[in-house]
Amino acid sequence: MLLDNLTETVSFIRSQSQVKPKIGIILGSGLGSFVQHVQVDAQIPFHKIPHFVSTSVEGHQGNLILGTLGKHSIVILQGRLHYYEGHSMDTVVYPTRTMAMLGIETLILTNSAGGFGETMQAGDFMIIEDHINLMGINPLMGPNLKQLGPRFPDMTEAYDKKLIEFMESSFNEMNLRYHKGIYCGVTGPTYETPAEVRYLKTIGGKAVGMSTVPESIAANHLGLRVAALSCITNLAAGFSRNKLSHQEVTDTAKKVETQFIDFLKSLLSKID
Repeated sequence: MLLDNLTETVSFIRSQSQVKPKIGIILGSGLGSFVQHVQVDAQIPFHKIPHFVSTSVEGHQGNLILGTLGKHSIVILQGRLHYYEGHSMDTVVYPTRTMAMLGIETLILTNSAGGFGETMQAGDFMIIEDHINLMGINPLMGPNLKQLGPRFPDMTEAYDKKLIEFMESSFNEMNLRYHKGIYCGVTGPTYETPAEVRYLKTIGGKAVGMSTVPESIAANHLGLRVAALSCITNLAAGFSRNKLSHQEVTDTAKKVETQFIDFLKSLLSKID
């Protein structure tokens, strides 16, 4: 059933564009303006794509975009689905699997996250070196489809080391402030309590968010190279003087969008 659905989805998308993407990008909360710098061949709202589900969160426009940027043919998800919206994990990672079936080899994940690493400030960036899945669920649970990947995929290098080197190089060339660290994936939709943030810091985390981990797992299962970047849009509870809000998340993402766009352009120029 899943493979049949994916085949139908991919056939529809291919009927809308001749672009054959090798790189996929998922844009997180407030980061969707990157697409303005892409030579767009096709922009398809999620609700028009067979077996896709519309987004419901502010800052996630809900479009699949095919186009080119520099030397690369790319597919972009302008917004994503979240487990806390009430979707199954299969639904959350369905767009990731679709991009893999379209032919991508590399997936770049971006998100807005709460930071609690030493010296972190709102507006900083964090290269994700690894993650801790605290969602209590895994998108690979249930029968395994060998056509997608192995029953027990290795996650030793969930985030490609060469891509991490490229990301560091881009930040250094741009003289931009950044961190590296472990991203903790939680279900949400409540923001974490100060006690929970202290726990996350104790187990080695530097940032926390409600996405990315399922997509990373699904992408690794599919054999894709994965890179991931957090925009630290707020300091987590207990580290911030203010009460947390989604408005703060989108406002901070807006303030750093030029830096974010320039960074993504630089990163793409380094990928073979």
